[in-house]
Amino acid sequence: MYYGKIKETDISNGPGVRTSLYVSGCRNNCEMCFNKETWDFKYGSPFTKETVKTIIDSLRPDYVSGLTLLGGEPMEEENQETLLLLLREIKHLLPNKNIWCYTGYSYDTDLTLGGKKHTIHTDSLIKCLDVLVDGRFVNAKKDIRLQFRGSSNQRIIAVKETISSGTLVIDKRFL
Repeated sequence: MYYGKIKETDISNGPGVRTSLYVSGCRNNCEMCFNKETWDFKYGSPFTKETVKTIIDSLRPDYVSGLTLLGGEPMEEENQETLLLLLREIKHLLPNKNIWCYTGYSYDTDLTLGGKKHTIHTDSLIKCLDVLVDGRFVNAKKDIRLQFRGSSNQRIIAVKETISSGTLVIDKRFL
């Protein structure tokens, strides 16, 4: 896996101060994407053990709330296994940090069993998340008043509650 950048002390991609990892590779090709360079799966730098250390070290301060995955596209098949290993390490070392993920794919159609982006790693990867922001950015539905999403079709899903209830739970804190 490659990544475009690691943004430490990010305040725009989830609540609080966060570290954001911009992974490389995306097949969604959303119109007006703000990060088109990350569509290329070889954009940026290879993701290494040193990258993991950098991310974990950036998450250690008490003032950092957690990690946000975005891109590119974290849920592309090529990215899921590496991200799962990263998230497991974070959950082990820093269990109080929350993890957000942005995906252009739909949780209930693309990422569940039988969905076009479901792999042997998807369920485990999603279980490591606290929040999943799903849905393609749609320029015609762009709304700058929305918190932590760019267009009104995107949903902010409370992952733990969704898994435990068996039904999709929208995180009402960010409506």
